[in-house]
Amino acid sequence: MQPVISIRNLSKIYASGHQALKNINLDINQGEIVALLGPNGAGKTTLINIICGIVNPGQGDIRVDGHDVISDFRTVRSRIGLVPQELTTDAFESVWGTVKFSRGLFGKAPDSDYLEKVLRDLSLWDKKDSRVMALSGGMKRRLLIAKALSHEPQILFLDEPTAGVDVELRRDMWAMVRRLRDDGVTIILTTHYIEEAEEMADRVGVIRKGELILVEDKVALMEKLGRKKLRLHLQVSLSHLPGDFSDYQLELSVDGNELIYTYDAHQEQTGVTALLHRLAEHGIDYKDLSTSNSSLEEIFVDLVREQA
Repeated sequence: MQPVISIRNLSKIYASGHQALKNINLDINQGEIVALLGPNGAGKTTLINIICGIVNPGQGDIRVDGHDVISDFRTVRSRIGLVPQELTTDAFESVWGTVKFSRGLFGKAPDSDYLEKVLRDLSLWDKKDSRVMALSGGMKRRLLIAKALSHEPQILFLDEPTAGVDVELRRDMWAMVRRLRDDGVTIILTTHYIEEAEEMADRVGVIRKGELILVEDKVALMEKLGRKKLRLHLQVSLSHLPGDFSDYQLELSVDGNELIYTYDAHQEQTGVTALLHRLAEHGIDYKDLSTSNSSLEEIFVDLVREQA
């Protein structure tokens, strides 16, 4: 199946000499959610802006639904909805007027029923007659999504869509994103809330200093790179770890009540049994233990640190 977005050998160097992107290769399939993670300045927004036609690529080939983003710009742009980081809207226009105008920009016939559905899905219907300037920051963020969806795009870019949005609004947004994905819309998002990427994404890409250092199915990534933590809840608090535990990746909690052992669960010898024996030899008893897998955030931090 042909990918809905195909990027080959994409690089971008700005006039200042800063290389924002370095030889990016990426295919994105229809109906999947791809999360792009990376530190500030890694190149995530530049990549999105190039695909959307806002920034010219330096070199490389980018195609959306088979159409070149430069030579067939209008066709490409009609298939894309973009929710930028910045809250840029016409402050004096009404909510209804804003989404109606956005739809008309793409030559779409008026469809009040569709626009009403979009506003209702985003809990904006009761604000349809309000001026944009009267909306809260979270409502303005929702309005940006409504504008991006006004022309019924098949690809939606969400650049930090929940920045400055409270928890309740965030949940509503992600419920809407799931519905869009179920309807076949392809979604590419950047976020600093890595737990959202962990919950929502089908695949995860990590960008660092303009390079795409990894693209992986989320479940496979967490299985391949994730580590386990063994937490031992101690009978008696410790003030420090004995010196002969230095060969273990072992931490003592701040209050001294827990020992946390991090290990690779895929290795034949995890070291857990040997650790428990050594603790017993030192008279260190525990009353309970539990294990947990690494989160996507921990994997992301480790990846970026390793590439530094």
